[in-house]
Amino acid sequence: MLGARTQASNTVKMADRFRGFLPVVVDVETGGFNAKTDALLEIAAVLLELSDDGQLRRRETIRYHVKPFEGANLEAASLAINHIDPYHPLRPAIDERDALQRVFREVRNAIRENDCTRAILVGHNSSFDLGFLNEAIERTAIKRNPFHPFSSFDTATLCGVAFGQTVLSRAVKVAGFSWDEESAHSAAYDAEITADVFCEIVNRFRPVFDAAIEAAAGTA
Repeated sequence: MLGARTQASNTVKMADRFRGFLPVVVDVETGGFNAKTDALLEIAAVLLELSDDGQLRRRETIRYHVKPFEGANLEAASLAINHIDPYHPLRPAIDERDALQRVFREVRNAIRENDCTRAILVGHNSSFDLGFLNEAIERTAIKRNPFHPFSSFDTATLCGVAFGQTVLSRAVKVAGFSWDEESAHSAAYDAEITADVFCEIVNRFRPVFDAAIEAAAGTA
């Protein structure tokens, strides 16, 4: 039976594993907590793939520094946490619309490569990241959004189920990874470590998924 489950999971494609969705781990750094008024300052997206032996793992990271939109609010408390100087002359920031279009282009390519229908955002407290993403899309009038507009995978919830921890740094350690406090609160680092934890959870639940596939096949 175990051999059958292993063989079944090895043939599963990304589109089959997540019901046609391509999970993409996203983290944003912002000028506050209000998605309508506060600036989007960094965005990072980590693409994922299934290995030949059926393990979910991360691929490349797409990351951009973003210029605050005109009239954006910047909270000093938020900038103190993420250590971003939005107007530093050496900060390689690009316009919000340009940053989103570049990220979306890579995500759409990955969707096609994996025969998926659209992307679904994975994030730690994902409603925060999805909220800022959706507001930026509306603000910049981008029409081709590859992400599902309201569904997401929240790793805070998943970590609570799998590890008994909802704080990212604690969940990372329980999952067996190291946590670098100096690198935290940059979009790229937070997205990558969130991706590692998400992959770990998905891989640990692989026997449950394999059993569900076998059960579905038995009733077909």
